Amino acid sequence: MPEATDLFEEIATLKAMLIASEARNLRKDERIERLEKLVAAFRHAVFGRRSEKSDPDQFELALEDLETAITAIHAEEDAEDRAAKRPAKPRATNRGSLPPHLPRIEEVIEPDSLTCACGGCLHCIGEDVSERLDVVPAQFRVIVTRRPKYACRSCTDGVTQALAPARLIPGGMPTEATVAHVLVSKYADHLPLYRQAQSYSRQGVDLDRSTLADWVGRAAFELRPVHDALLADLKRPTKLFMDETRAPVLDPGARKTKTGYFWALARDDRPWSGTAPPGVAFTYAPGRGGQHAERILQGFGGILQVDGYAGYNRLIAPDRIGPGIQLAYCWAHARRKLIEITRTGSAPIAEEGVTLIRDLYAIEADIRSNDPATRLTARQERSAPILARIDNWLTHHRARSSAKSPLGEALAYIAKYRNGLGRFLTDGRVELDSNTVERTIRPIALNRKNGVNPHTWLTTTLTAIVNGHKQSQIQDLLPWNYAATV
Repeated sequence: MPEATDLFEEIATLKAMLIASEARNLRKDERIERLEKLVAAFRHAVFGRRSEKSDPDQFELALEDLETAITAIHAEEDAEDRAAKRPAKPRATNRGSLPPHLPRIEEVIEPDSLTCACGGCLHCIGEDVSERLDVVPAQFRVIVTRRPKYACRSCTDGVTQALAPARLIPGGMPTEATVAHVLVSKYADHLPLYRQAQSYSRQGVDLDRSTLADWVGRAAFELRPVHDALLADLKRPTKLFMDETRAPVLDPGARKTKTGYFWALARDDRPWSGTAPPGVAFTYAPGRGGQHAERILQGFGGILQVDGYAGYNRLIAPDRIGPGIQLAYCWAHARRKLIEITRTGSAPIAEEGVTLIRDLYAIEADIRSNDPATRLTARQERSAPILARIDNWLTHHRARSSAKSPLGEALAYIAKYRNGLGRFLTDGRVELDSNTVERTIRPIALNRKNGVNPHTWLTTTLTAIVNGHKQSQIQDLLPWNYAATV
């Protein structure tokens, strides 16, 4: 009987192991199927036909899903290893590093006993140290300001009381830190005001979206001198970038949107070891005409790096009044037109052009962070011969290509802006492209892709106030009488 009992126990154990193995295999099959779907979606986003591609921001979402799924699989495997008392396999993951400026809160975990089994006392011979990233969630608090009143018992000369401190919003409840948090959340983290209001309500703080809008409008008015000072500081050097992007604006009375534009003026001297800090200033304009760029650049003279938009030609017109401006154009835009041709099939001419431009970028990578004189010398020695080959390639194939074909249009674009594209051979501060300002303007494009919602008008209001528009002009941008409260 004991042998039969042992046999039954072994059979039960084997059945349990078999069931557990089948469950693990089922989970693995499900994980494999999900990962295959994610990989297929990611491939479609990257390599699909241009008309079918997802939004570029979806690339990041697909990649996040892949990384999350892989990490979940690793975590499950680690849990199984711990349950089976097997050593966990080290993962080749990039855990990053914790910056030294963060405050450290140390905790020391001592053994249960410092007495050895032999009866002696244990002494410390070393320690293992590990660091984890902790976060304290945003916490609301109330600042209570008391101003005692004092009076003299011997006379009736009046009451003495300290003056009330100035507030950003007279009679309002927010501190300057609260208003700054709302601004950063809205414009840097792309969190609309109605979502912020929902987040606050979860902590028991009920704030209407219109109240937050009032805070933003008043803060924008107070920040106008800062914007003016930043714009003036950016225009002091003689090398800048400029770009513009669309901004949907509510059209009062028409119940639809119209198109406005954000103009970005940027400076980044780090590639040539300049001492001026990088910066960017955004300005709203109702249109895309060159007169808006001319107004923003009033007082600036030097090299302006831009894309091939014809509106900038106004800045170099012979009859223009003001400091002289030289335009440097963007090789990334020229290359992009050739790359689009290579994606439609075999295109040896376009591929040759892409290779030549890639050689220019390889040289720029070698000389980055050098001073302008060193960069200019290297460009004249190494980049000038490549640019001569590009000129020969351009002349040869342009004469043999149809002007209306995609290749002919790409070659015509390069030929049209050839002088500005070659500006980097005469000034070591000039970059090959205007990607510096395009990267800064991307967050605005992200807001635009989020769609027009009730808070879109507020973005326009902020820029209108910052740029010193009169209330009557602001009123034209608003769907209701909000300007009077600003």
